[in-house]
Amino acid sequence: MTGARTPTLASGSSRPPATAFDVALLDLDGVVYVGPDAVPGVPDALADARKAGMRLGFVTNNAARTPEDVAQHLAELGVPAQASDVITSAMAAATVVAEQFGADAPVLPVGGPGVAAALRAAGLTVVERAEDRPRAVVQGYGREVGWLQLAEAVVAVRNGARHVATNADSTIPSPRGPLPGNGAMVAVVRNVTGQEPMVTGKPDPAMHAECVRRTGAQRPLVVGDRLDTDIEGAARAGAASLLVFTGVTDPAALLAARPDHRPDLLAADAAGLLVAHPAVVAEEGGHRCGAWIARSGGDRLALRRRGGAEADDDGLDGLRALCVAHWTAHPDEGAAAQVTAEDDDARRALESWRLA
Repeated sequence: MTGARTPTLASGSSRPPATAFDVALLDLDGVVYVGPDAVPGVPDALADARKAGMRLGFVTNNAARTPEDVAQHLAELGVPAQASDVITSAMAAATVVAEQFGADAPVLPVGGPGVAAALRAAGLTVVERAEDRPRAVVQGYGREVGWLQLAEAVVAVRNGARHVATNADSTIPSPRGPLPGNGAMVAVVRNVTGQEPMVTGKPDPAMHAECVRRTGAQRPLVVGDRLDTDIEGAARAGAASLLVFTGVTDPAALLAARPDHRPDLLAADAAGLLVAHPAVVAEEGGHRCGAWIARSGGDRLALRRRGGAEADDDGLDGLRALCVAHWTAHPDEGAAAQVTAEDDDARRALESWRLA
């Protein structure tokens, strides 16, 4: 494809997403909460999105807990939810395994309680040992996963069981910074057995299919904090996406994103569901969003604020302009960028995004 392609972020949304999409498929870790606590302001924002007519689905690659446990945690954080509103990667894995091996196939779970619960809910037979000849090993995140479970998984896979990973996220967000995720533990089994796992969670389309099946979404919007799971998963499924900065992705990573990691919309947090998102237009030899003009010259970008122009409401219009300018110059691949400020307003903006 050529540079004529318009980057996704350029179109914006003239209406608040809560009124333009029927279901928000919200990632949990890094979007609704970080660790045990809600992201500030997000419970109220989600309540307002519901009042506007948007339905909410809570989607997580973290397979440790059951949907009932997740719903209870959400309710405790001020986000009312039913178990039926929650879709975990373990549920997607269970659906895929049941389709491949039959609804009553023996399966060895590795991970937290949510893995075994999802397998049982799908009608599969949960076994505890490699000697029970499982047809598959389904591995998901669990804080209690240790050498004994990993060893059992290794023996089962070497004996012919299909290794299925609920997700391959190498890290999970926490108040202390990124911590080892399921992908780190999956790598242990892969490295010892030499067998590549089947991954069913985000960004695999199986996860999106599970979400659509369970929520009945006609026009879903994926809301996430990770480029390689949430945003790529939406792109692979043909769904729109909203990236928020309350989790692992920062502006530098967004600028350098490859094409399938580029979101349709951008917001500081999930309150971005409640406001219109400005378009980015080609203007003045660059790309303008609101009061900001970004120009690209190879791998270098320049940003300035137009004199007398109104300031942006959410503080991200300049970043939107930078992204579209850079992505237009690099339509087929991700590339790091060096950004310079042409005025004091731009300098302060770049410092706030840690791009200076």
